[in-house]
Amino acid sequence: MGKGRRPRTAREKYGEELRLRRTAAQLTQEQLSGQVVCSPTLISHFEAGRRLPNPDDAQRIDRALGTDGFFAQWLDELENTYARHFAAVAELERKATVIRQFALSLVPGILQTPEYARSVFRAYRPHYTAEELDREVVIRTGRAVVLDDPARPVLWTLLDEAVLRRRVGGPQVMADQLRKIADLAEAGRLRLHVLPFGVGAHVLQEGLLMLMSFEDSAPVAYMEGHEIGQLVKNQARVRSNQEAYDLALSDALSQQGSLAFVRSAAEEHARAQR
Repeated sequence: MGKGRRPRTAREKYGEELRLRRTAAQLTQEQLSGQVVCSPTLISHFEAGRRLPNPDDAQRIDRALGTDGFFAQWLDELENTYARHFAAVAELERKATVIRQFALSLVPGILQTPEYARSVFRAYRPHYTAEELDREVVIRTGRAVVLDDPARPVLWTLLDEAVLRRRVGGPQVMADQLRKIADLAEAGRLRLHVLPFGVGAHVLQEGLLMLMSFEDSAPVAYMEGHEIGQLVKNQARVRSNQEAYDLALSDALSQQGSLAFVRSAAEEHARAQR
């Protein structure tokens, strides 16, 4: 794969396999759609990796192509525990060589402690069960497996001061969360920078941003709001987001200044617990 080619997600591989099997069966998208009982446009979306078929559609695809349950079984494996808008991002996160993330109000998911994550999920939902919260926490904290390698991905973390001040889960939860981030930075596992309130307005103040680079494919960007996320693959837009990140970083405290700032905020939360 050349440097200019973006990484392919599992959904895109699924779609490519569907296109190959359909072509081998000498069916057009329109002919296949007639047997699946959907529109040709939807078949096009499946083949491009923009959407996944539902289980019934996957079974009808297998019958139409004579693939003996192949697409239905693969669909089961693709059913992701992440929110629909984040599923492809979680997959790419595991392949990235460099991740640069900015957070405006909450600690990025990849760095959250179980207690912090639980408090976040509890706030999202007016009704929940302990089992549902446990499941969400395991999924979220499981993302940290990408940090098991001490060198890859290189992780840059830029935090607005609001992330440090918002007392998610109470004083002790916040103290433990910020100490975890500081410990990772002090150990050299992540590059930490803070944008203090004193900076005033800054270019990233509208929300979360993640930039991912890869060894053998083009970089991507991801932006997120409430129950919505956008994975950006257009290289002009990716470069624009990279420039915005660099601009915000130029206003941030140094690594050492940021580390001291985060540890100080952790102690302020800890003192509030006493």
